[in-house]
Amino acid sequence: MATEMASQNIWPEIEKAENENRRELVLHGAAVDKKIESCGGIHPRLYSLSLLNYLEISQCPSLHSIHQNISKLVHLQSLILCRNKITSVPSTIGELKALKVLDLSVNSLQDLPEEICSLTELTTLNVSCNSLKNLPQGLSQCTKLCSINASKNSLSKLPEDLCSSSSLELLNTIIASENSIEQMSSDIHNLSSLKVLDLSSNKLQEIPFELADCPKLKEINFKGNKLKDKRLEKMVNGCQTKSVLDYLRAGGRGKGRGKPDGEGAEKSEGNRSVSKKKSAQKQKNKKEEEEEVDELKQMVVRILHVSDSPAAVTVKVSPLVKDVRPFIVCCIVKGMNLKPGNALKRFLAAQTKLHDEICAKRTTATIATHDLSLLKPPLQYDARPPDILRIVPLGRKEMKAADLLKMLQQEADEQRKQKKRQNVSGLHKYLQLLDGKDHYPCLVDADGHVISFPPITNSDRTKIKKTTRELFIEVTSSTSLQICKDVMDTLIIKMAELNKFTFDHKEEAGSDGETDSTPDPSVDTSASPELSVVQVKVLDAEGNLKVLYPSKTDLTCDISHLKIIR
Repeated sequence: MATEMASQNIWPEIEKAENENRRELVLHGAAVDKKIESCGGIHPRLYSLSLLNYLEISQCPSLHSIHQNISKLVHLQSLILCRNKITSVPSTIGELKALKVLDLSVNSLQDLPEEICSLTELTTLNVSCNSLKNLPQGLSQCTKLCSINASKNSLSKLPEDLCSSSSLELLNTIIASENSIEQMSSDIHNLSSLKVLDLSSNKLQEIPFELADCPKLKEINFKGNKLKDKRLEKMVNGCQTKSVLDYLRAGGRGKGRGKPDGEGAEKSEGNRSVSKKKSAQKQKNKKEEEEEVDELKQMVVRILHVSDSPAAVTVKVSPLVKDVRPFIVCCIVKGMNLKPGNALKRFLAAQTKLHDEICAKRTTATIATHDLSLLKPPLQYDARPPDILRIVPLGRKEMKAADLLKMLQQEADEQRKQKKRQNVSGLHKYLQLLDGKDHYPCLVDADGHVISFPPITNSDRTKIKKTTRELFIEVTSSTSLQICKDVMDTLIIKMAELNKFTFDHKEEAGSDGETDSTPDPSVDTSASPELSVVQVKVLDAEGNLKVLYPSKTDLTCDISHLKIIR
């Protein structure tokens, strides 16, 4: 009877995946949450989808646990269970021997089963934003592990075997910020591939000198720790990674710095001479440190307040987006130099990375960037039926949204057949985010051109190029306005970093098809890497202000090498 009941009440998303032998399934949002609440959990038929390669269940506060039958999904390579209220994970998760990506972030977990250490194919583990007091011992058995994110928990230490074992040859990223970690192992040098280490906002008092022996380490963050060595504390709060590692490599205060030349010289030279040399060396080190900080402070973002003139860019929000994708934040960025070398490619790659990370593969938010000169304000944020909405997708001809999604679905199916794998790449992996929607969100300019169709694609009409100097940026979300602002903050900071990198390296113009060899007299490439961010107003249908970005409460991050001029 129970089996018959489950068959009759099967969720349409699960039934569709079953009938079409799908390899991917995404369940998220309010509609799914209601089903979980009424059923007391996930529909049991889910665990019969043995072909699944990718499973995502997210943004469902009613989801408190995962059934032990999760072990039946033996072909799973990615299991994304983020932004729920999960309090426990079954030990049977250790039977998912093909699993490569496990995301349990933003839940209510207090512990993890030790069986996670049996996932020998695991490459990515994200357990951030939980209430974990410990990570399981034995993670060194996951020899293919590349990235661990355990930020915003209650960890007092990292697993002992994480650093003491030399088996984690591929581990390149450890993020454990905002915990209560008191000590860092001196065996950290065993992580030969470590590139990124973030232990900011913990309770560390010392940083082991052995950290400087990690051969590939490029980025460290120890801000917010009260270190005993106050000079080192000052350096980690304001200096580059290289400077901190050089300091550690030299042995720190009093151990490698400030020693007089000719350490074996006779004492007859006198203590006064030694003292003078120490004082001179100390002053030199202090000057170098201050110069390094000053150099980094060249990263400047200037906020330009929107004027009340008719020329100001505004976005009017239609009431129809309320039940589709209600939140949007916009701004204009001037001074971004995309022309030299690989500057444009770096920017697009950074945007893709933000989509995968802070935007949780576009499930929480989507970024869209446009060439401001190619769109005509004012803009309208609207929702239209798929047979009415028309767009010129990137690299394609104009078509209806319904036809675009149908085409992308066919391409995804063909991609699976050709590559004989369940995962798909490109736009195809976002199609399920629009399942069940009667209207699709879109941003429309004054000429009636749809310039954006989130979370799928932008319009080719407003595509940014190497010659683009003023960008119109939008961030949309179905989750919250604050997520839009957080993503926009992160993007602008990243743009400032990229612009400074381009400025510092003085790259030559690239050789791709978009390179314009004709000098642009309006661009002073030698002036400054400074960016200007122009506020954009988002208005409701009656013209009342909904959002102004950036406001006084935006872009308030505490980054010592970033200067915000308001």
